[in-house]
Amino acid sequence: MTNTMIKPYPLLFQPEMKERIWGGRALAQFGLELPEGSIGEGWMIGDHPNGTTTVLNGPLAGTGLDAIREHYGKEWFGTKGFSERNGRFPLLIKLLDCNDDLSVQVHPTDTYDGLPEGELGKTEMWYILDAKPGATIVYGLKEGVDRAAMEAAIAEGRIMDTLQVVPVEAGDAFYIPAGTVHALCSGVVVAEIQQNSDTTYRLYDYDRPGLDGKLRELHVEASLNVIAYEGAGAQRMKTDGIRPGEWLTIASSPYFIVEKGIVIEPLALKTTPESFVILVVADGQGTISWNEGVERLALRSGQCLLLPASLGGYTVDGSMTVLRSMVP
Repeated sequence: MTNTMIKPYPLLFQPEMKERIWGGRALAQFGLELPEGSIGEGWMIGDHPNGTTTVLNGPLAGTGLDAIREHYGKEWFGTKGFSERNGRFPLLIKLLDCNDDLSVQVHPTDTYDGLPEGELGKTEMWYILDAKPGATIVYGLKEGVDRAAMEAAIAEGRIMDTLQVVPVEAGDAFYIPAGTVHALCSGVVVAEIQQNSDTTYRLYDYDRPGLDGKLRELHVEASLNVIAYEGAGAQRMKTDGIRPGEWLTIASSPYFIVEKGIVIEPLALKTTPESFVILVVADGQGTISWNEGVERLALRSGQCLLLPASLGGYTVDGSMTVLRSMVP
């Protein structure tokens, strides 16, 4: 990358597609090119050893998010836009196609002793983009389930008896702090905003073979260690009562704030020096303009943009539902 000064602009990335035993082909509905196989995850904005996305548009096309981080630093990501623990971009943005049930799992906090070197904990949130009739997810434990009850249920092959299963519809939002037992189930397409982590502990995987034909590894002891049996502050909400031009906070954590907005006419916004902004187009289409309206980019559902903290004023227009995320 040259040292010439490039003016900040909205960055679109080439997604990293991940084959998963539970994946399908639904992400093609967003105009994304899918490789062969069951594609479960599109890592849309990533700066992780297991997936680093590269820019598709503008002067930085072909440049990885890690190189942008190293070159432009806090000027583009903001004074708070870094993981204090490993210096990387602090969030990971995914689209998920759950063509089958995901394993029942739990994620550790940043302070868990068993974390791999340089890895973060994983607090996350889900926004349901699409859900088939009757779709459900696993979301937390039933009242009164402690470690002993969970261990007994696992030993007796009845772990599902300890879990809350809740119905989901498009537009539902779920906040999943580290320590919350959870599982997406078949029939949902999800936008996921999470800490930049790829650490998952599996409690249960329906005794099914993985992509290699073998049973996937379980992490029962680590899971039992990190589950927040008293609850970690998980929250869910319906988001359909929102009016155009308003921003509804649908997840608030120490790692990210996520808001939902409806765009039906030009909406003038701006970044702050503290944090980048991530826009996820949940549905519809429109445009984003910046540099006092001189520059413009067309947007469609499924696109995820990284707006540098130093971008300043920008305007979104069209007919879109947008998720806006930043670091608090």
